[in-house]
Amino acid sequence: METDKISIAIVDDHTLFRNGVAALMGEFDELGVTFEAENGEQMQQALRKHPAPDVMLMDINMPVMDGYDATAWLKKNYPAVRVLALSMFEDDQAVIKMIRCGASGYVLKESRPRELLEAIKSIHTKGVYINEMVSGKLIRSVIDDEKVEFTAKELDFLKYCCSELTYKEIADKMYVSPRTVDNYREALFEKLNLKSRTGLVLYAIQNQIFKF
Repeated sequence: METDKISIAIVDDHTLFRNGVAALMGEFDELGVTFEAENGEQMQQALRKHPAPDVMLMDINMPVMDGYDATAWLKKNYPAVRVLALSMFEDDQAVIKMIRCGASGYVLKESRPRELLEAIKSIHTKGVYINEMVSGKLIRSVIDDEKVEFTAKELDFLKYCCSELTYKEIADKMYVSPRTVDNYREALFEKLNLKSRTGLVLYAIQNQIFKF
């Protein structure tokens, strides 16, 4: 049924990429493309003319109004819209900043159409999506409320991971050596079956260990 479609919008300053994603996603019966925009400002204008989509595919680096500001604006004005960040690289800092602004996950631009479809469906139904590089217990914890035991230091480290501090700066804040911080990180990777700092941040947010 038409009403069962997940409505999406694409915000990206590269016209060929944006048009290509819209065309490819429009071929899936599960999706309906509401509008396209080349930056956050155009997105705001489009939202005055079109219904708000279920999922917004958001590029990070754009002129006029970038993905960070556009996502923060959406979170404030359209909190029901899920933002799926589009990233060129496995860039933890950029993705973490997007999450801080309100994104619920990210996908690499090099992903195949079917992978992007699954990302959109996941973020729409589960409220979060991460790619396979940071997969593991994160998604399952949202569904099954899986409990993991942490030490007090591991929890402190996990909260600091949600900041923009480097690992060395986190070590200074915790009054421990960088090697000790590395141990905390590796212990959490092992416990949560994760592979990156982005995964730790998403886990902390989804399990309400840290709130922005």
